[in-house]
Amino acid sequence: MTTPAAVTITETDIEQIAEFEGRVAIFVTPDGKLDPGARRANRQTKGAVQRMTEAESWGKMKPGDVKTLAWPTGMKAEALDVVCLPRNADVAEARKAGVALGRNKGDAALLVLAGPLRRADEMVLGLVLRAYEFTAHKTAERDAPEGITVMTGKPDELNDAVAPHLSVAEGVFLTRDLVSEPANHLTTEEFANRIKGLEKSGLKVKILDEDEMRKLGMHLLLSVGHGSATPSKLAIMEWMGGAKGDAPLALVGKGVVFDTGGISLKPAAGMEDMTMDMGGAGVVTGVMHTLAARKAKANVVGLVGLVENMPSDRATRPGDVVKSMKGDTVEIINTDAEGRLVLADVLWYAQENYKPSGIVDLATLTGAIIIGLGHDKAGVFSNDDAFCNSFLKAAEAEGEGAWRMPMGDSYDKQLKSSIADMKNVGGRPAGSITAAQFLQRFVQEGTPWIHLDIAGVARVGEDTTYAPKGSSGWGVLALNRMIADNYEGK
Repeated sequence: MTTPAAVTITETDIEQIAEFEGRVAIFVTPDGKLDPGARRANRQTKGAVQRMTEAESWGKMKPGDVKTLAWPTGMKAEALDVVCLPRNADVAEARKAGVALGRNKGDAALLVLAGPLRRADEMVLGLVLRAYEFTAHKTAERDAPEGITVMTGKPDELNDAVAPHLSVAEGVFLTRDLVSEPANHLTTEEFANRIKGLEKSGLKVKILDEDEMRKLGMHLLLSVGHGSATPSKLAIMEWMGGAKGDAPLALVGKGVVFDTGGISLKPAAGMEDMTMDMGGAGVVTGVMHTLAARKAKANVVGLVGLVENMPSDRATRPGDVVKSMKGDTVEIINTDAEGRLVLADVLWYAQENYKPSGIVDLATLTGAIIIGLGHDKAGVFSNDDAFCNSFLKAAEAEGEGAWRMPMGDSYDKQLKSSIADMKNVGGRPAGSITAAQFLQRFVQEGTPWIHLDIAGVARVGEDTTYAPKGSSGWGVLALNRMIADNYEGK
């Protein structure tokens, strides 16, 4: 796993400013007030900081924006980053400042003079999240990125505040790494092995193989992997940090490590992006790691169906009828609508074995959600207003875009089959909604449920709020917050 940059928090020592080699960051308020660290940097640079803040351009700076002095006179640093930020910055502003510093950091060591800054922990989280790069398959030799030193007047307090943020960052990085991995490296077996490796963090992990799933009647999930030489798996992660006997929250993820579309073959253009079709499973894995790393006082179980959708002489054909673990039969109209088949059986397994207090499933499920919401927001579908609102509130607090979509019985007629209990697709109209309607049929009555269609946000072609372009890690922050706010200490 890509390791977040090492963060060291120490007592402020402004004497180090002149001698520090790397980058130095200071904070100046929008109206130009300098804290002690900024004043010392100003003296070292013979007034350059003050001249910058008195210029007309400083008045156009927004909270969280950064101006950089390269190779500042009077300092050994390669750059002085001057951050515009009020001392009572809100969470979004503090994280924005950290993101800007993370974007600039590169491989250099970074000294951050946080001084009296409020919410310095949120600034550190933004910094660490943005200072990410996936380099696992680059062969050019490079030095490991240098760490981050944060100076503050109350280092013990800041250390305590930052610690859980770093656990979240580990989960986000794990998710990004998994989504970034090419399919010849992240096979279903390798994915299962990496999940098994999380036992060292305290998770209890169980892996079911094809024979075990066949005995359970999980034929929908197995049908997706029929065409692949790589065996399908069900990986189950348990974190029981809450009260003994309390029903757990269940997180369910679609883990299609590569999706050709099967017999309903996708167009060649862009198919390489289908390495990210396990994004839902990646998020579930990242959240479970975070919960274990920060010793969350909640009961949560994460279940991910790991398959590869390939065409072959054994592959499921359009027109085949397959029976689910629930017992319902499904006419497979399009083998490229495979994610819902995986989720259906895993949803049923989760309910039969854990009787969860609620379920959240995540999947890069439909292109239709991208047409509807673009790459800024995930689609949110739910059968329970209060449960849904708890997630939406958490997503908003963490700056992860999410938008609730409609559901209703009127969409079910699109799933009617003349030869089976249902079809696996409902045609082009309302494609993301009919996919959610399909999944809802595998949610037991009385079980609060949320379906998150993350096709537009799991991996994107430009920078997101907290990440460089590529795998975003969307969802780890929001789900961790939802669990912390609603399940811990209950």
